[in-house]
Amino acid sequence: MPRDPVSTFLQMLSIERNASPRTLEAYGQDLLDLQTHAGVLPQGLLGLNETDIAAFFQHLDARGLASSTMQRKRSAVRQFYRFCVLEGLNDTDPSRKIAAAKKGKPLPKILSRAEVEALIAAADAKDAHQAIRLQCLLEMAYASGMRISELVSLRLDSVQKDPAFLIVKGKGGVERLVPLNPAARVAIAEYLDIRPLFLGAKDKNNPYLFCSRGADGYLTRRRVGQLLDEAALEAGIDPARVSPHVLRHAFATHLLEGGADLRVVQTLLGHADISTTQVYTHVATERLKAVVETHHPLARGLKT
Repeated sequence: MPRDPVSTFLQMLSIERNASPRTLEAYGQDLLDLQTHAGVLPQGLLGLNETDIAAFFQHLDARGLASSTMQRKRSAVRQFYRFCVLEGLNDTDPSRKIAAAKKGKPLPKILSRAEVEALIAAADAKDAHQAIRLQCLLEMAYASGMRISELVSLRLDSVQKDPAFLIVKGKGGVERLVPLNPAARVAIAEYLDIRPLFLGAKDKNNPYLFCSRGADGYLTRRRVGQLLDEAALEAGIDPARVSPHVLRHAFATHLLEGGADLRVVQTLLGHADISTTQVYTHVATERLKAVVETHHPLARGLKT
């Protein structure tokens, strides 16, 4: 029985192009995301048309993903279909009209303070233990601005002494301090009381805070995304506007709106280059402009 086209494609990347394990994992996940969105098995990708591919990327655009992530996903899909045509697996390339990634960095999509609060409150809709874990995840994400990969792989011993700050190892192995506000610390304490319920009988020594019975030993980014989608629906927020990275955007933008120094926000986010952080100043400016135009008594006269 022939292997599915995705496995064949990834095998080609590994053998012929010497792709790294990280690249193979990322491309595999990108194609799995396309499968999930289209509701097909790997073989079903060969039946998709240009409209299906366009709908997938419109969905991704609505999620406010980083331009670098969008660029990689476009590359994964286009290379996959070109490979399928060259190998005679598919007659046409439905990805050929995918628009190139926009130049420059689009303004990140964020949530308002009220929407973040609604999202956290919506976690209560889950059963008691699931609710406590999800509230802890949300409070920590919003309080610290950690990347989701940093948050889910956080070790248990890093929070057991109720710290006000965590030491997080980010991109390139660079360590930084991230804050925990009182709400996050309370949420952690409540979650630690019920954390053992998420452990398997033979997994009592699991070292991760957000432990899981899966292969990695901790919650996957994909699972966290699913939990956020569920909470968004409960909160009356379009799930397309909510993702772990959007919480990081909200953390940064709300700090700047509150008067935080740009350099401080850069440090908290773990950005090597301040130009990466400066995009949030544009978001804050646009939001303040919208507030003035909506609520100022002379708003009509101020609009251009």
